[in-house]
Amino acid sequence: MPKGYWVSAYRTISDPEKLAAYNKLAGPAVEAGGGRILARGSRVVAHDAGIVERTVLIEFDSFEQAVAAHESAAYQEALVALSDGVERDFRIVEGID
Repeated sequence: MPKGYWVSAYRTISDPEKLAAYNKLAGPAVEAGGGRILARGSRVVAHDAGIVERTVLIEFDSFEQAVAAHESAAYQEALVALSDGVERDFRIVEGID
């Protein structure tokens, strides 16, 4: 079964406090959903239309697990804390088996 990935490329961080509140809630929610953080940080080299900003990559055992973790009550609570604190491109992607 192919793995699932969350790929989150931040465009702007307008409220670091909201991001910090989100991180406190999102980390445990991701872990509870079976996610493993593979990359998280601001050291990025961008090409083409990319923006040099924070990028996060999280792996799940399946695409379905990745979708379920995003839809979980715990992660939805984290999104409320984040609200308009950032602008980002968030995708759930199925891996290649």
